[in-house]
Amino acid sequence: MFHLLQEAVVRILLAAVLAFSPLPALSPHSSSRADVRVWVTTPDRAEELHERAPLSFRTAASDLTTITLDPGVSYQSMDGFGASLTDSAAAVLYRLDPAKRDAALRSLFDPRQGIGVSFLRQPVGSSDFTATATHYSYDDVPAGQTDFALRHFSIAHDEAQILPLLRRARQLNPQLTVMGTPWSPPAWMKTSGSLIGGHLIDDPAVYDAYARYLVKYVQAYAKAGVPIDYLTVQNEPQNRHDGGYPGTALPVPQEAKVISALGPLLRKVSPRTKILGYDHNWTTHPGDVATTPAGEDPETDYPYRLLASPAGKWLAGTAYHCYSGDPSAQTALHQAFPTKGIWFTECSGSHGPDDTPADIFKGTLTWHARTLAIGTTRNWAKSVVNWNIALDSTGGPHLGGCDTCTGLLTLQPDGTVTRDAEYYTIGHLSKFVKPGAVRIASTSFGTTGWNGQLMDVAFRNPDSSTALIVHNENDAPRSFAVAVGARTFEYSLPGGALATFTWPRGSFPVPHRITTEPTATASSPGAQDAVDADAATRWSSQAPQAPGQYLQADLGTPTAYTKIAIDSGDNLGDYARAFTLTASNDGVHWRTLATGTGTGQLTTVTVRATRSRYLRVTNTGTSSSWWSIADLRLYR
Repeated sequence: MFHLLQEAVVRILLAAVLAFSPLPALSPHSSSRADVRVWVTTPDRAEELHERAPLSFRTAASDLTTITLDPGVSYQSMDGFGASLTDSAAAVLYRLDPAKRDAALRSLFDPRQGIGVSFLRQPVGSSDFTATATHYSYDDVPAGQTDFALRHFSIAHDEAQILPLLRRARQLNPQLTVMGTPWSPPAWMKTSGSLIGGHLIDDPAVYDAYARYLVKYVQAYAKAGVPIDYLTVQNEPQNRHDGGYPGTALPVPQEAKVISALGPLLRKVSPRTKILGYDHNWTTHPGDVATTPAGEDPETDYPYRLLASPAGKWLAGTAYHCYSGDPSAQTALHQAFPTKGIWFTECSGSHGPDDTPADIFKGTLTWHARTLAIGTTRNWAKSVVNWNIALDSTGGPHLGGCDTCTGLLTLQPDGTVTRDAEYYTIGHLSKFVKPGAVRIASTSFGTTGWNGQLMDVAFRNPDSSTALIVHNENDAPRSFAVAVGARTFEYSLPGGALATFTWPRGSFPVPHRITTEPTATASSPGAQDAVDADAATRWSSQAPQAPGQYLQADLGTPTAYTKIAIDSGDNLGDYARAFTLTASNDGVHWRTLATGTGTGQLTTVTVRATRSRYLRVTNTGTSSSWWSIADLRLYR
């Protein structure tokens, strides 16, 4: 678990006081003739994963801000979405009678009656969310003793409550992915002689013993009916803060030694179990830098060093948390190591004593929507995982660490179970984006830092249906269009709302997008922001529209195209009132391809088959509005 929660930027909610009831079942096919189904959650809780009236695509362009999907451009495949069924979460669920407990589990894991949680990150032993009086590992011996033969290894603690719940979760959702993460090796392997604090002893015999310990965990869980799909070797290895709960400082060289010992063993006995590295924040937390012992390297590039080390060959990729930095760190790592995957595996937060339930629900819904549900997935994450899946109204039980955390579900003093904002942010993904889905290209205009615009992410499911998640960052309602090829629909979302749109496999002729990486020049600075394939950035005239303003793209080599999209994004009114498109192969001699007028945020121009290296868009109109281009796209 993280430290310095009061400094975290994450907002987290208080328990809601709504009745606990099943969600409407999601059938694979709508009885309506309409193409598109839509579910909405609003910050005022007026709608909570509420299915609205369906709608249909039409063959017509729109003048509204347009989210353009391109199914021909794909990115990462998805493993799932969920949280952690901690020792505390299990204890809370076991306070319910069997019928209510099963109803709670159905609301979480059942893909039809609930939200279909599809990914769990499970502590290997004790964390701060431990319901017992003492912390534990799976191989505890009296102080001063060791157990290199692992004769005392046992998962008996988990057999009481955790494993029965995990087995039931897998029954409800057979596609459930399970990841294991230790907060500490057994105390006898550490310099502190305690589960709290200290380092792993730097001894080959200890690295070997710890690797075998983790393998025994994987084997024991598999035998208990819960196969482990992913495994990290240390939660937050740079967290040296003593929060009264298990933790271990594990510098890169030590983590690499553990992974190098673990990899060959796992490949032999459990090849399905893949190892992930790091399992910590997007950037090294300032508190972790400050607590680095004198003379030691704070390793602010930890995941890069680990992947570049000899241990990198054993890693499927890297796991990230949300408590420092932002999701763009995931894309930076992907660009450096494109063959390695990225998983987002933990986020929680803190609420203050004066925060009202309404404010906290709104703050959590909107922050998690833009930063986690959309921000992490648009930055290559194969999973989105919150922290506790269930807690009580006091934010517990816990043993050290966070005393202001909440779960997806909250057990209230009167015995009712209520749903928190994270239930809905995860649900907007897990209920509709199935394991094995692939993220596909879509224009998105909002940012994780909040800019008041529309933000989205799109997926193609294994059955070829599409799921589009849209968040309105603005407090005011926003209208927009969604385009797939020549087919569009228009919609309006309340301020701060999160929505999921789904439609079945259909015949959507889509032009082939040219994915070159052009360079650009313009009549004002910032031209590259128009051709960076990121509609959240833009080039702007930085002055009212006037004839002669231009943007010129250099495609690098003569390139064939038949269609040009001039997308002004969500900067309302910033479209060119009139324009000319010209092309050149040498940047000196130009020929006119088209002239026209703009009427809305997206202008699409079809031209005769053209091959050129340079393309220039010149404004020929006037307006008090600036002229902006968020995304210039070419199609064959």
